[in-house]
Amino acid sequence: MPRPQRPTTTLVVESTEQLTPGMVRVRFTSPDLSAFAESTDTDRYVKLVFDRADGQVVRTYTALEPDVAAGTVIIDFVVHGTEGVAGPWAAQAKPGDTLSARGPGGGYAPDPTADWHLLAGDQAGLPAIRAALAALPAEAVGYAVIDVPSAEFHQDLVKPDGIELSWLDGADLVETVRALPWREGRVHAFVHGEAESVMHGIRPYLLKERELPRADVSISGYWRVGRTEETFREWKRELAESEGAGRR
Repeated sequence: MPRPQRPTTTLVVESTEQLTPGMVRVRFTSPDLSAFAESTDTDRYVKLVFDRADGQVVRTYTALEPDVAAGTVIIDFVVHGTEGVAGPWAAQAKPGDTLSARGPGGGYAPDPTADWHLLAGDQAGLPAIRAALAALPAEAVGYAVIDVPSAEFHQDLVKPDGIELSWLDGADLVETVRALPWREGRVHAFVHGEAESVMHGIRPYLLKERELPRADVSISGYWRVGRTEETFREWKRELAESEGAGRR
């Protein structure tokens, strides 16, 4: 059965801001953000449609701070020079430029009843981690581990005092997560970033070694080295099929 089509809206660039050497923030306005009215997931995302000479391409991005009444939403784009589709577009975006957006989707928000929280990822996962940290109750405790190339890529994040924030500056994300002191009680985990590290490194550690319930872990690859989003989706589908076959 085909998946139901998510609502499509038009996003209009209001302004841009260079957050770090590798990330551009684009503020959008929209005539209709009603699809966000019931959205409470901190990993909420939209599918952005880019028109190119060779056809349309779709890229997935976290949607931050949607304000339905004001008709505003923010998207932070990772930029690697002229590489890719969305990053170069964001780097050159001007007020009045438009994109079509489908969504939102999502599936995670930090559980306020958890004893502690683990948030981990790289630049691609940073916007969703930012949203999760801002949504945590003031008394929340745990860890946020973010892999960026260097100190130039650090950002100011709003977080509870009890969340220990670590910027890795190129250190190994998997090794760092494994080395964190394990706290008592139930953890709610959000781990999103480069697929090899996340799916083959951190996921087995949390689900098999630490034996966390699957419902307490939101973990997925946002991208993979050397793959476009189209070929990455193929990789994810092949991974799911192989793991499904292994459970038979």
